[in-house]
Amino acid sequence: MSIQRYGTEGGIGTGGQKLPFARATEAGGWLFVSGQTPMRDGEVIEGGIIEQTRLAFDNCLAIMREAGYSVQDVVHVTAVLTDARYFASFNKVFAEVFGEHPPARICSVQDLVVDCKVEVDVKCYRADRA
Repeated sequence: MSIQRYGTEGGIGTGGQKLPFARATEAGGWLFVSGQTPMRDGEVIEGGIIEQTRLAFDNCLAIMREAGYSVQDVVHVTAVLTDARYFASFNKVFAEVFGEHPPARICSVQDLVVDCKVEVDVKCYRADRA
């Protein structure tokens, strides 16, 4: 089994910092997407939890598409919110993204290392790539 890494050239974080990890790693039919924040061009977007959640998931979905995976391949999501009051709004966007294909997930409330409201990662599986 080989390991395929996506985005090892390093993404750009806040302040133009080069990030020292892959955007995603694939092995044995599994794709592990690194945590994504509501960032565009190295900067966190302004906006509430709904806008930030949509962009964090859009960032995950773009990486998944690059690796050849789709929303139906997502088996687990890890979500971190910075405030428990965001939970209902986060769930609204989560339902929009996954529709009839909801994955398992964990959602917790913690501080994040960047100044945003949400971070998500996804784990995907495709048997035909195992």
